[in-house]
Amino acid sequence: VSLLEQRLKQEGFDDKVVNASISGDTSAGGQARLPALLAEHKPELVILELGGNDGLRGMPPNQLQQNLASMIDSSRQSGAKVLLLGMQLPPNYGKRYTDAFAEVYGKLADDKKIPLVPFFLDGVGGHPDLMQADGLHPAVGAQGKLLENVWPTLKPLL
Repeated sequence: VSLLEQRLKQEGFDDKVVNASISGDTSAGGQARLPALLAEHKPELVILELGGNDGLRGMPPNQLQQNLASMIDSSRQSGAKVLLLGMQLPPNYGKRYTDAFAEVYGKLADDKKIPLVPFFLDGVGGHPDLMQADGLHPAVGAQGKLLENVWPTLKPLL
């Protein structure tokens, strides 16, 4: 978030960034919290980066899709644009599950006609030097790469 704020200033934008994330949260948790956040902050743009924890817990991909669809709809009804950041799971969850999980993001982006960053952790996931010791979460050194993954899709929405 702080790198995004810096980039916005460098590029001449005066947008305010609100980090409403909660570490370990699921799409159901985000969905439950979103209405109050939309009412409080009245955002022009919502970046949805949720689902990884759903997958790590083995939640059904259709539930993830329903939760994210609801969040997209709520965000739009409040007047905000939406950017969806896709996630993928490690291969040890099995091909069928990981494929079904990854397909949720592309399907939602197509169905809802919203921009998508297909894999937020592209170039980071699977690189031990960019990941925390758990191998699942990006380390501090990966934050610049994550911003670069998002910026080309985010900038036109500003």
